[in-house]
Amino acid sequence: MAAAKSGGSRFTVTEPSRKRPLSVRSDPWNVGAYGRENRMARKLNRTPSDPPLGPPVPGWLPRPPPPPTAISGRFCRVEPIDSARHGEALHAAYATDREGRLWTYLPWGPYSGPEELCARIDAVRASGVRPEYALIDLASGKPFGQASYLNIDPADGSIEVGGIVYAPAFQRGSAATEAMYLMMRRAFDELGYRRYAWQCNSLNAGSRAAAIRLGFTFEGVWRQANVYKGRNRDTAWFSILDSEMARDQDRFRALARARKF
Repeated sequence: MAAAKSGGSRFTVTEPSRKRPLSVRSDPWNVGAYGRENRMARKLNRTPSDPPLGPPVPGWLPRPPPPPTAISGRFCRVEPIDSARHGEALHAAYATDREGRLWTYLPWGPYSGPEELCARIDAVRASGVRPEYALIDLASGKPFGQASYLNIDPADGSIEVGGIVYAPAFQRGSAATEAMYLMMRRAFDELGYRRYAWQCNSLNAGSRAAAIRLGFTFEGVWRQANVYKGRNRDTAWFSILDSEMARDQDRFRALARARKF
């Protein structure tokens, strides 16, 4: 409603106060990191009035699954696991962990004997859910651990490394570090995946530190993601992208010079 002001015998009419329209910068999706990302996406796709989209991925085709073949390095070999060849030696290597700490954050283990470990190796292999590998120390010729590719998404080019177990004597050592590098290099250089992921229990400080040491970027935590061994698990997620692989090759070379690889 207009307001009237008296000015002697004259009256002036003033317009109702008008609120300024909200600036686009008051919208949280247009400021800070969100705004920069949205503006960059619009610029890349040249669609100033359309919803923001990610950059194109020209010529993209689904990637092949990891092959059941060995990968060799200077200190270790990553080869398809076989219960008859690796089961007993792996159980002996894991048995040096007297307190069972290897299995604290894993949904399986500890194993009562080599037969139980062999049965699990055979079950995973028969399921076809995830390619599992034995990690072989070249100096002794004996296996010291296991690792798998899992959550494989060929259509989107995403793959994860997990199910990792190292015998105590090899943790943070050259062979264990090189095993992770060989599996990462296969995913990116040989198979052409775009994203390489790592997940762990958010309370597993050792696994989180290993991910950072190996060059993964922390992405966040999925709360109440699973129930393992009757307990809640919040899952911490990490990743490396194909565009970051060159940087991480330099990181692995630095670890080699420090005699950690």
